[in-house]
Amino acid sequence: MTLVGITTLLERAVARRGGVGAFNVVLLEHVEALIAGAERAAAPVVLQISQNCVRYHGALAPLALATLAAAREAAVPTAVHLDHATDVPLVREAIELGVTSVMFDASALDYEDNVAATRAVVGYCHTRGVAVEAELGEVGGKDGVHAPGARTRPEEAAEFVRATGVDSLAVAVGTSHAMRTRDARVDHELIGRLNRAVPVPLVLHGSSGVADADLVKAVDSGMTKVNIATRLNDAFSGALRARLDERPDLTDPRAYLAPCRDALADEAHALLRLLRAG
Repeated sequence: MTLVGITTLLERAVARRGGVGAFNVVLLEHVEALIAGAERAAAPVVLQISQNCVRYHGALAPLALATLAAAREAAVPTAVHLDHATDVPLVREAIELGVTSVMFDASALDYEDNVAATRAVVGYCHTRGVAVEAELGEVGGKDGVHAPGARTRPEEAAEFVRATGVDSLAVAVGTSHAMRTRDARVDHELIGRLNRAVPVPLVLHGSSGVADADLVKAVDSGMTKVNIATRLNDAFSGALRARLDERPDLTDPRAYLAPCRDALADEAHALLRLLRAG
């Protein structure tokens, strides 16, 4: 297999009523681990680079080009996605580098401004063969605040998709970003209503805070793309702590990052199986 566009992955998942795992990368070890987990699950995977990650590294190109190279060598279909971009120049740079889709996040704007900004980005991306995800009904938690009351209205979501031409839509259904506990109260009835009203695949952000049974139910109710970052980072960091507690004398990063990579691959494999991604 090789680098693929995200639209194909989403369409196939919708047809078989399964989910697509979309996992954030921060380091090259993340890229290697997530692909290894996907290959073991015999499932496609979306590798996501967020604008926050770009800010951490100080540039997009090094990590993006490495991720794209790894995706081209993967044994399963692998998409590379720019996540939560609010800067249009970053969207343009990502497309020039070769990412296969972008998430343009204007959800903090009022509705009309969100529509106008998103529609302009969609026009730019579609002429270059790149799919666009947007967000309506801001999902909380990016500033550390859990916002369980945020909800996307189905009628407004359907109109937003019509007005902007986006290819997928992230919706607020009770989840929140960066949760360390898995007790988010997901509104499955709302997911069903959104799925019936919105003509494009739905995206669940903040999925790390969702219990396994609710992730399965969310996919059954109509979610397609499931974004996970914090849960995977917990697996990676937990393995790092354990390794350094066991061997505090280690100084070669390979000696303590290899177990982290293995733990992350195990978690990715389990999640892709859970989401019926294969």
